[in-house]
Order: sequence, then C-alpha cells, then structure tokens
Amino acid sequence: MQQLYSWSWVEAQVAQTIEVWNGGAAQPVQDAPRYSPRDQRKREAAYDQGLRAVEREAKRSPRTKAERLKTQDRILVSFARFSATALDLEGEAVKLLTDDLLPVGTRLARWARQFDASLGMADIIQACRNAWTACGLQPLLGERVGITPSILGYSLLYPYSDNYLDREDISAEAKLRFSERFRDRLRGERFSAQDDREAALWTLVHLIEEQYPRARYPQVYACLLAIHRAQEESIAQLRSCSCSSDAEVLRMSCAKGGSSVLTDACLAHGWLSGEESRFSFEWGVLLQLGDDLQDVGEDLRRGAVTLFTRAALLGRPLDDLVIQLLNFSEQVGARMDHLPNGTETLKKLLRMSWRSLIIGAVAKSCEFFSSGFLDEAERWSPFGFEFLRTRNERLTNRQGLYAVLFDAFLDAPEGDDAGLPPPDRRKLSNLEADVKPQRLPFRLSTYSDGTGFG
Repeated sequence: MQQLYSWSWVEAQVAQTIEVWNGGAAQPVQDAPRYSPRDQRKREAAYDQGLRAVEREAKRSPRTKAERLKTQDRILVSFARFSATALDLEGEAVKLLTDDLLPVGTRLARWARQFDASLGMADIIQACRNAWTACGLQPLLGERVGITPSILGYSLLYPYSDNYLDREDISAEAKLRFSERFRDRLRGERFSAQDDREAALWTLVHLIEEQYPRARYPQVYACLLAIHRAQEESIAQLRSCSCSSDAEVLRMSCAKGGSSVLTDACLAHGWLSGEESRFSFEWGVLLQLGDDLQDVGEDLRRGAVTLFTRAALLGRPLDDLVIQLLNFSEQVGARMDHLPNGTETLKKLLRMSWRSLIIGAVAKSCEFFSSGFLDEAERWSPFGFEFLRTRNERLTNRQGLYAVLFDAFLDAPEGDDAGLPPPDRRKLSNLEADVKPQRLPFRLSTYSDGTGFG
C-alpha cells in the first residue's frame, strides 16, 4: 500500500530530518575537496573564456530562427569546453547537462512564453529551477530525463502562487481567500476561475490531473496539499511571530523545502517507496536551506526570518551553520547512494551542485563570516572568492545581453516539443471544463483539523 503523506507523516519526517541536521553540528567538514591558488587560476581562465564566448553570441543579436539555432549550438559547444576545464566534468556528465537537463529548461521556457506572454524571464527561470530538480530525480527513480506535462504544470505554479503571496501590496484577507480557493482546487474541486491568475493555475493543475488521475495516484495530490499547507503555515507563523525560535524556524524550513521536492519526486514517477520519499524530502530541505543562505542579505533587507538571518541579526558569524549545511549535504548524498537507480555520474554531479550552491553563497556574502573561516572555505572552491564576486557583478550588469540569449533559446528544432500539450490556454481551459469532477479515494478535510485528512 502506498504511503499517503498526511501532515502527521510530514511532521514525523521533519523530526527525522532535524535529527540528521543536528548530527552535523560541531563536526569538521567531511571530505571537502581542496583547490590550490594555481588550480583556481586555471579554472578562472576557463570561466572567463567561456563568458567572453557567451557575450560574443549575445552581441550578435540573432534575428532569424536559423541564426538563433546556430547560436544555441555554439553556446553549447562553449559550455562543454568550460565544463571540462573549469569544473572537471567528464564527457558523460557534460552530455547529461547539455543533452538532457538543459533541454528541460528550454522546452519549459518556450511553452511558458506561449502559454502566457506576460511571464518574465525571472518567472520562467524560477520555474526552470524546479523542473531541473524534478528531472534530476527522474533517473534516480528509474525514469528517463524529460519534461512532462505534470512537471511543467507544477513548476509553473510557483510564479502564479508564491509570487502573489509574497507581494506586499496585497491584503492578508485577499491572500487568505486566494489560498483557500487554491487549496480547494488542489483537493479536486471544480469551480470557475475568478481572474486570470486563477485561470492559469486551474489549467496548470489540470495538466497534472491529465497525467496522474486522482483515483490511481493519491500520493501526488497528498504531496501537493502538503506543500500548500507548509507554505501557508510558514507565512502565517513567521508574520505573526517574528521572534520564533531557531527550532521553530528550522521546523518550518524543513516542512516547506521537504514537501516541495517530495512533490517533484512524485510527479517524476507517480509514486514513491519509503526510501525514495525520505531522500526526496531531505534533498528538499537541503535546497531550502541552501537558498536561504544564498539570499541572507536580501532576506535581512526585507525582514524575512530564516536560520541565517536570525544568526546574522544576533551578530553571530554564519561559519558553524555553513559547516553544518555542508555536512548535511554529505548525509543526503549518502542516502542518495543507497537508491538502486541513477548513474554514478549523475550522483556525482548532484553532489557537486549542492556544494557549489553553498560555497557560492559564502563567496557572495563574505561579510557574514569570520576571516579565518573565509580563508578555509575559499580552498574548497574551484574559483577564488574575489573572482566570483567580480564576475557576479559583471553578470548582473549584463542583463540586457543575457535577455537576448534567453530569447535565442526559445526557438526549437522541428518536433522538439512533442509529448507536451499545446500551450493554447483557451484549448486547455476548454479541456478542463469538459472533465467531470473525480471523487478522491479518501476524504480531505480542511487543515484546521490538524492533519489535513479526515
């Protein structure tokens, strides 16, 4: 019998994950690779060479579809050279990135732009990040890498839901009404959309329902309701009590991050074993905490409460939290190694991406760390920290050029979008209207009962 992810299951998983997290405290960093200044200079030269190649392509401003497709090919060749030299990636890993994972993002971007022309580049990149996580899970669950209707639908929910809930010009009452209606739609209820935002969301939920009928895939919808509740609780508790304890902030971060990637995993495969569920949940916590570290400066400015902003506000260096996060990533990697599916190349690539996220965040926000820790952490990075900061500033100032490249990748070779529904919102909305409501194999109550399940 499949495990249904009730809120009590989520809370139990949160408690288990916190035990793993606490086990990495007051421990030295495990198995950290080290780079000499000479190693870093070699990789920095490759980075700059790749960056110049990409900037040259952006300045070409390709006008025709044929020119844009050639631009794509040249950028991929440049990326392969950069990856081999700067990141020590072997051919199989580069092929995985360029032939499997990168097309996930480009296919999603093309579909999204046709579905809703008002979606900006930042919105689409936000959706792509989630899709890459879901598609990274696919081979670990015995599936081929590729964007699917349900991964597409779930990934695009974020720009319409999260961004709306984050807006400061929307009243709490309006957000509550929106959240309640969204929850009811996730439960399987069918009703007319009140505005364009709801119309888009209902259509995207329908993409999931088309691939995973509710009666046959209850785990999928239990996951969707779990992440929705975690988001609601996070917003409500952090806004009502800015003095939440570290333990409470960690609990909310685990519930939100873990439920999010648990949903990605269910959408990648349809159902999960206990081992797959726990790994996916812990991966989600790792990504959530990694994002919180990356955004510590911005979160401080807007008053968001995370483990990292709490420590920074108290004047504590973030050294120990980062060491704990690196050790936690090793524990998540060890759990990944026990999964029967997925190549060694993929698992190594994922480990590298987790470490890069953390070390890159340290380089970005050096003011929150002790000088001794920065000296040590810089040895774990393939690039010097000053180099990373200056290149990041350079990239930030090149948004116009990279918008050109973004548009160039919206063109697709013939037949590249096979397997996805046409991004015509009117046709998709009509499909949804024709579908009769389906009864769930269990009764879902409101969240006020403390479980989410009746």
